[in-house]
Amino acid sequence: MQAPTNKLKARFRQDTPSFGCWLNLCAPAAAEIAAHAGFDWLLIDGEHGPYDVGIISDQLRVIQGLPTEAIVRIPSDETWIIKQVLDIGAQSIMVPMVNTAEQAKNIVKACMYPPKGIRGMGASVARAGQYGNLTDYITTANDEICIIAQVETQQALDNLDDMLAIPEIDGFFIGPADLSADLGFVDQAEHPEVLRIISETLAKIHAAGKTAGVMSLNDKITPTHIRSGARMLATASDALALNAALKTKAKAFSD
Repeated sequence: MQAPTNKLKARFRQDTPSFGCWLNLCAPAAAEIAAHAGFDWLLIDGEHGPYDVGIISDQLRVIQGLPTEAIVRIPSDETWIIKQVLDIGAQSIMVPMVNTAEQAKNIVKACMYPPKGIRGMGASVARAGQYGNLTDYITTANDEICIIAQVETQQALDNLDDMLAIPEIDGFFIGPADLSADLGFVDQAEHPEVLRIISETLAKIHAAGKTAGVMSLNDKITPTHIRSGARMLATASDALALNAALKTKAKAFSD
């Protein structure tokens, strides 16, 4: 039996906008609720959320089989965490702070089995290979891994052309908060200059045939990002949605 088809990777090839929700609460119940909400994908935020590999595995189990796809954002580009997250069943990963082509190529190698990469041969005892039941997992997994690199610094912008030339990278996702800070606009992700740079970068990524993504929590700006070429848009966060809903409810009765 082969590795499961990565529906998100296939969706990216269609060049149509997809919308997702960030999972920051580290709660399987919140992930399950979000999975029924109608988003195309959910991102398990292992960079800023209090996740460990076991909890990420629980979230993947909750999401599997529900009408959405899972992405795991890992905390760094280190080989060991990439290996563990793939072995627990993630097929789509997002890597923060990817700044150079060399770094991006090393990420690709960590995601791929030999001879294309250096991923360890642990699938026979891992959830990814259904604990040995997917007998052809190792020979078919490479084609179903979706790799998304985050563009969050001036250095990444400077090296973007070289990174776009790497065929195994499926998409590039802009993090406006970190990018704006690195550009000198701390806590000003919607500064006109920042938005101009984001728009130009989305257009460049899309023109290169890669999936262009961006965090877009402001509904007024999201259509502009789509026109610029964004096809992967994070439009919600479980933590922010819960916070806003509870504040609205509390205010309604306190008034």
